[in-house]
Amino acid sequence: MTSTVDDECVMRSEDLYQNSQHHGVLLRSAKPLPRAQHALKYLQRHRIPFILLTNGGGKHERERVDELSQRLDVPLDVSQFVQSHTPFQELVNEGGKGNELRDKCVLVSGGDGDRCRNVAESYGFRNVITPGDIFHAYPEIWPFSSNFASYYAGHARPLPFPPYISASTDGRLDQKALSKSLKVDAVFVFNDPRDWALDLQIILDLLLSHRGYLGTLSPLNGDSSLPNCGYQQNGQPPLYFANPDLWWAAAYHLNRLGQGGFREALEGVWAAVTGGKEKGVELKKIMYGKPYTVTYGFAEGILQSFREEMLEEKNVGKGGSNTLKNVYMVGDNPESDIRGANEYRSSQGTKWHSVLVKSGVYNGGEPAWKPTATVGDVWDAVQLGLIRSGWLEPMEGEQSDR
Repeated sequence: MTSTVDDECVMRSEDLYQNSQHHGVLLRSAKPLPRAQHALKYLQRHRIPFILLTNGGGKHERERVDELSQRLDVPLDVSQFVQSHTPFQELVNEGGKGNELRDKCVLVSGGDGDRCRNVAESYGFRNVITPGDIFHAYPEIWPFSSNFASYYAGHARPLPFPPYISASTDGRLDQKALSKSLKVDAVFVFNDPRDWALDLQIILDLLLSHRGYLGTLSPLNGDSSLPNCGYQQNGQPPLYFANPDLWWAAAYHLNRLGQGGFREALEGVWAAVTGGKEKGVELKKIMYGKPYTVTYGFAEGILQSFREEMLEEKNVGKGGSNTLKNVYMVGDNPESDIRGANEYRSSQGTKWHSVLVKSGVYNGGEPAWKPTATVGDVWDAVQLGLIRSGWLEPMEGEQSDR
């Protein structure tokens, strides 16, 4: 390996999804794409650092890595893997000393059963509830989910408190009843909700609530003298989305709606309820996943750490360059992978290059976000990055016919 390549990394972006539906770069519908294994094994054999960055989720990183390793027949480590919700780990201590989210009640939406709850708990959140918990205890909160009752019964847990109910007849909040009511301090959409209507209703209830108490309505809602007409101005829980993707490539021949579809549905209902942009109201939310800067910054830190470990193993240590100069972001989705790499500005001065592959979501034509290069598949992308880095070793493997 030349010193030029020692100073650089090839990073590839692999888009996974729940239920083992993978798209675009390494796998499609759980089946490896033709030269994906060759690309990863080449990088491993030559000790070239890379990580996998995905907008998928819904499982623990270890479970996802084990699945991917088995399907590709390539040993991968969890330290190389970043899912859409992996950066949520950093929010455990949000709120400052003595007021951390780790000990607050958080609502986790999405995924199969309570797998996302389990992931959140593995991150350090200690008081996690799900929409299924709420429905199982209070099915009247959304009467149209009765067909899912047995499903929710299989994984629901008792709530720490019931929703707010007051005997007051004057409309004022009963402070004594509030002190014994369910209060949610943050809402996390980890993965695609399986019951959109239930999750949407509960999230909407919390966004309209008084300080996150389920079963209340904020008296500030609709007050035009306040910012956002009073909506989300009364201590309501912050709303976090892990994945903005509207589409993903599944087994079906046409792309399917992703978590971005659920967010758009919530945005539409929110606008109908509040008056939306015509009334000067927006849905305040915090977005994670590609193409957002917070995710790319997190990924760059993971890549830098993984690279430093490899340099130590190669006995480069302090005598070598510790500067990460170039990152090649390989993805199949112009709206997330390519846009994110193009817009990201590294605080370390690292240059990001976007490489679009034709093996997934992108189906030809002029992409919405222009990549540094467009190639056939992941092996073409790896070769491109290595050639631009001055790589001198032979790059065996059949050429792409794309």
